[in-house]
Amino acid sequence: MREIIQFLIIIILINITFVSLSTIRFILMIKGQKILAPALAVIEVFVYISGLTIILNNLDSYWNIAAYCIGYGLGVYVGSMIEERLALGYLTMQVIVDSIQSNVAERLRERGFGVTSWTAQGREGDRLVMEVLTKRNRQKELIKIIDELCPKAFVVYYEPKNFKGGFWIGKM
Repeated sequence: MREIIQFLIIIILINITFVSLSTIRFILMIKGQKILAPALAVIEVFVYISGLTIILNNLDSYWNIAAYCIGYGLGVYVGSMIEERLALGYLTMQVIVDSIQSNVAERLRERGFGVTSWTAQGREGDRLVMEVLTKRNRQKELIKIIDELCPKAFVVYYEPKNFKGGFWIGKM
């Protein structure tokens, strides 16, 4: 019985590893990492073939198949947690504030965020609109600052892939 449980755990761990690698590789591809993504793919396929070989040679038990499925699901979860921690790439936030007299743009610039701002007309009057560019790993910090400075702000998030021009190009 102990050997069976160990075998099931091995199947689960292999699938967690495979799917996590797959998730990270896919994100690296989207982010344009043309060297790292294929290198990770080699490891990913090795893990996949190892796990698939084990499961195909042991199809005599529904427990093995269940372990494979559970490992796959856990791998999706673990992969998404890893991606969230890595926070690769950049984030653009459009922030709309109900007062054009606000000094939010200056305060964000002081903290190192790229900010472009302009005045716009909303349903209830003039608004300050800001496009704020930051690395994804500073997203929580940016949200906290915006919540402190203007808790009623309307915020929309975008993930830009390519950049051309602007002061941020030198920082990248």
